[in-house]
Amino acid sequence: MRSGNPALNDKTFDQFDNYYAQDGAVERANVMTLEGTATKTCILLFLVVGGAFFTWNQFNANPAAAMPWMIGGAISGLILAFVTIFKPAWSPVTSPMYAIAEGLLLGALSASVNARFPGIAFQAVCLTFGTLFTLLLAYQTGIIKATENFKLGVVAATGGIFVVYLISWIAGMFGMNIPYIHGSGLIGIGFSIFVVIIAALNLVLDFDFIETGVEHGAPKYMEWYGAFGLLVTLIWLYIEILRLLAKLQSRD
Repeated sequence: MRSGNPALNDKTFDQFDNYYAQDGAVERANVMTLEGTATKTCILLFLVVGGAFFTWNQFNANPAAAMPWMIGGAISGLILAFVTIFKPAWSPVTSPMYAIAEGLLLGALSASVNARFPGIAFQAVCLTFGTLFTLLLAYQTGIIKATENFKLGVVAATGGIFVVYLISWIAGMFGMNIPYIHGSGLIGIGFSIFVVIIAALNLVLDFDFIETGVEHGAPKYMEWYGAFGLLVTLIWLYIEILRLLAKLQSRD
């Protein structure tokens, strides 16, 4: 089982095979369910919105005051993400903290972009959730299936995007930029569209991976971990949609 999402790698659920056979005392109520994961996902999204609401208001009142919260959210979110990935059993604690930290980042980031292009943040939110529910419906109805070839393609494309962003980040430290891809020209817009598509397709892999966890009888705390992995993809998708919309509007 493969996932382009680093939080849901191919070995995450392997340890939970035959979970019941290893411990006859384990009851069905103590294992991962789709309903429980959906509930945890909603809780994490609520925490993201709460954190974002705070820094959004901070930015609109005083942009300089929001920057420390934004930077702190970015750094703490990255640390919490790695902790959660390496310690899934801690996810009931670390994933809500991660959601709040990312909310602080997204609120200030969205407010800054929205200040340049009024209404863009709301558009990005609508498109993100529209994409989520559309792909969930397509996955549940079998229109899109997470076949091995599909997974390989999405993982390869995701890895390629990560390499491009990593090179761009390193080059930026030396005052250089990869030409075109960050601009509002046709190449830059085309690149952003491609990244948005790949980010969206990662949702399908996440749905499949969560379903696999349920089938493997993973313990209850994995609901938080599955919700965390899905949130990671949603945040990436939102940022990429926001970036794409900003490029499109800057051409007007």
